[in-house]
Amino acid sequence: MPDQLVFSFGVTHALSRDDFIVGSSNEQALAFIERWPDWPVRAAAIWGPAQAGKTHLASIWCARASAQMVPAAHLKTIEGAELPAGASLVIELPDMTRPDAARDRALLALFERPAGNLLLTARTHPAEWALSIADLKSRYDSLLAFPLWAPDDALLMGLIRKHFSDRQLEVADAAVARLLTHLERTPEAIAAFIARTDEKALAEKRAVTERLVLELIDAESRKQLGG
Repeated sequence: MPDQLVFSFGVTHALSRDDFIVGSSNEQALAFIERWPDWPVRAAAIWGPAQAGKTHLASIWCARASAQMVPAAHLKTIEGAELPAGASLVIELPDMTRPDAARDRALLALFERPAGNLLLTARTHPAEWALSIADLKSRYDSLLAFPLWAPDDALLMGLIRKHFSDRQLEVADAAVARLLTHLERTPEAIAAFIARTDEKALAEKRAVTERLVLELIDAESRKQLGG
């Protein structure tokens, strides 16, 4: 219905296990998360590009393990803080923050605890993470690390639908299929396009229909060609 009202509901990211889209690019990481508490190691890492599902997987594990999420940048503020001996923690993006002695001392102390699991999420493999304390290198090298993102079409289509659903939007299958041929096959490109689609719908007071999606695809294609 082209004349239906259009409202801005914002974005609510669904991060439960039921909302996770499983594909060949992430099934090993998911299987490891779901294996908890029967992990063969106390610390592991999940790495991949932005919006590839790292936070979603970490959220699934937090729900299972009653774990807390801590950005790596905040580690130095909790150095020496009392933590329950068996507390499980997610450390987010240690590779995206500048290493310093306080942060790395806190991280090393977490690795050396007698109990409690660690899950680290990052955009790069642990071997590439910068550090300021040499003892961390062996900890990084020993991490069981699961890469994300080498998507097939089924996973990409599921991801597109999920991004629309997170914005409480619906779109036809034909438009989703067109997006696969138009967009760069990365999580960031998909999320950015769907945000632009939402903005266009709100600006023009239109519903998100196949026609609107195709108009945006065509406009961006002409722009790329200089037309």
